[in-house]
Amino acid sequence: MSKVILKNTLLSVFVLLLNFGVVAQEESESVEGILDPVLLEKLKNIETMEKLLEITKTDSITTGMINEEREEKFLSARNSQRELLEEAKIRLDQEEERSVRLQKEFEENEKALEEIGETLRIRIGNFGELFGVVRQVSGEAIATVKNSLVSIQYPGREESLAELVETRNLPNINQMKGLIVTMLEEMTKSGNVERFNSQVILPGGSIADAEVVRIGVFNAITESFFLKFIPETQTLQVLARQPARRFRSLADNLFDLEEGYTTMAVDPSRGQILGLLIQAPGIGERINQGGLVGYFIIFIGLLGLTLSGWRLKLLKDESDAINRQLKSDQASDDNALGRILSVFDQNQAIDPESLELKIDEAILREVPKLEKFHSIIKVFAAIAPLLGLLGTVVGMIVTFQALTLFGTGDPKLMAGGISQALVTTMLGLIVAIPLVFLHSVLSSWSGSLIEIIEEQSAGLIARNAGKK
Repeated sequence: MSKVILKNTLLSVFVLLLNFGVVAQEESESVEGILDPVLLEKLKNIETMEKLLEITKTDSITTGMINEEREEKFLSARNSQRELLEEAKIRLDQEEERSVRLQKEFEENEKALEEIGETLRIRIGNFGELFGVVRQVSGEAIATVKNSLVSIQYPGREESLAELVETRNLPNINQMKGLIVTMLEEMTKSGNVERFNSQVILPGGSIADAEVVRIGVFNAITESFFLKFIPETQTLQVLARQPARRFRSLADNLFDLEEGYTTMAVDPSRGQILGLLIQAPGIGERINQGGLVGYFIIFIGLLGLTLSGWRLKLLKDESDAINRQLKSDQASDDNALGRILSVFDQNQAIDPESLELKIDEAILREVPKLEKFHSIIKVFAAIAPLLGLLGTVVGMIVTFQALTLFGTGDPKLMAGGISQALVTTMLGLIVAIPLVFLHSVLSSWSGSLIEIIEEQSAGLIARNAGKK
């Protein structure tokens, strides 16, 4: 029993010694990794102290050899690490020297960059003014190109100019050449009369393909119709209200011309004057501005002109019949003088005083027929300017009402009343002037015919009195 206890005790002490040695040399290894499995098996099978002593001596020799090998490896590794450390220190010194050298080069490069940057800023400043001028000219050129009739025939010319305007860098030579080419093209095409095909917007809103003749940058026509250029949509539109017929005739002649020269009306405002034709009121709109008073004046004028024309025709027929009667010896009933002569022929046998009364009665019957409706025409000629004055007063009342309600901020609010005042005055004068002239002609003509009748009647009475 004591042998077993001694055996276990020695085995425990041996294992502790081995563990202590292993921990002192290498803390990361386990006991099983150090001890040989055969040795462990031998230790388990120890039965006597001599055998334990023998095993211990043998293991000490083996462990000593292992420790020596490990010590040699450690020393070799330490020497290797020392060499690496020396190499690292040498490399560190080299890198520090390189860092100092690079820092010095960096500072020198910084100074050089500052000098170069200053020179660049000075040169960019000089070129910046030139670039500003180029951008300004490009912007003006874009506006000119967009508002030009040439863009209808040659679209997309402003894209390169827009790129030049929007860029923030200095323009290159190609961009500046493009600007020069565009400006020269605009100047060249603005002096040419060219024919091309394009879409045209008709007054109804529909779009049709048409052959267009462009007169520089001033006018565009198709057949005898003038076109309006709309820069916002880059389209051509037929004017809703065309110019006078003589201008359309010139446009038609130019459209049909194949070669040579012809006369053509040119709008120097590049379509602005033609565009105002749409806003300019026509005759019907002008008359409508006069209101009810204007229409009444026109009615009086038409009635007066109708009566005047009818009376002129009757007086002409009467004058021709009287002239024929003067050349004839036979009395006729188709004229006033003939009817008076008939009265004379029927009453030649009576005394001169009674004959004179008969002839005077006949003259009194004929004179109203020759002067019929003359007084009405005179009244119309007098009423027309008075009605025009009435329309003027009404228009001014409307104008002052607009001023009272809305003030003077918008002149268009007063335009209606002023237009009514002026249009009615104009209509009154237009009606009165010809009616006064026609009344004068009718009165003079009828007076001359009455004088002829009275003169012939007095001669007949005198001749009859001489016979008696």
